[in-house]
Amino acid sequence: MDDTRRLHVAIAHVELPDGVHFEQYVLRMPKAAMTVVLNDTRDHVLMIYRHRFIPDRWTWELPGGYVDPDEDAALTAAREVEEETGWRPRSLRHLTTFQPLAGTADFENLIYLAEGAENTGQAPDINETARVEWVPLANIKAMIATGEIIGAGAQLGLMFVLANATEPESPPDPSS
Repeated sequence: MDDTRRLHVAIAHVELPDGVHFEQYVLRMPKAAMTVVLNDTRDHVLMIYRHRFIPDRWTWELPGGYVDPDEDAALTAAREVEEETGWRPRSLRHLTTFQPLAGTADFENLIYLAEGAENTGQAPDINETARVEWVPLANIKAMIATGEIIGAGAQLGLMFVLANATEPESPPDPSS
């Protein structure tokens, strides 16, 4: 139906195991990469504040973008952090991969984790970011609950980090 650099729309003719037939719109989009950037003490996350015109909302997001053809997704993730925030990640590792609309779209999203970043002194891209802030991780659940963070990728990446945060080890129990 439509085929552009950023979106391919088609109709698939589907037959279910019970013999029911139907047509399904299928969206195919290039993969995207985003990064949860933690500060050195792992208690703040680097986020961008921007307006999204489709839902007509201001929202906090993780830096990220489409992976260019033949570009390594990790390189995309690092490049997008630098372009959108003015910070360069010191480390980068793959955190998780997900499909946000598995029943309708093929839109692979890769989330990376960066621990620590260096300020490049460069201003963030004004077309991507209205504001850049190190947001306390302690505020993230409330920000999701109040609709300040609406993107599925940002929510998933942040919740993944919060769920896997290591608590300080308790001293051994002397009675054992």
